[in-house]
Amino acid sequence: MLTETHHKRPYIRIFLTLTALTAVEVVIATLIQGQTLRIIVLLGLAITKAALVALYFMHLRYDHRLLAVVGGVPMVLTVFMLILLLMDRMMM
Repeated sequence: MLTETHHKRPYIRIFLTLTALTAVEVVIATLIQGQTLRIIVLLGLAITKAALVALYFMHLRYDHRLLAVVGGVPMVLTVFMLILLLMDRMMM
């Protein structure tokens, strides 16, 4: 199996991005008054952070595309289920 070396390792940049996104989450949690809107925005940020961690720190960015599909399908299904739960909550 051929192993590629990746000379650019953006770990510091990703760490700073994750830190900034966490700060944005804290600000949004205190500023947005509508609970449904706050949940949607915070879930979007959490999904973005989870994708960054999976892509760079778990090295999925450099793996075969099939592994990305295997990891991405449960994430898409989870988002779909969360959307359904939010729609159910809004109808109550």
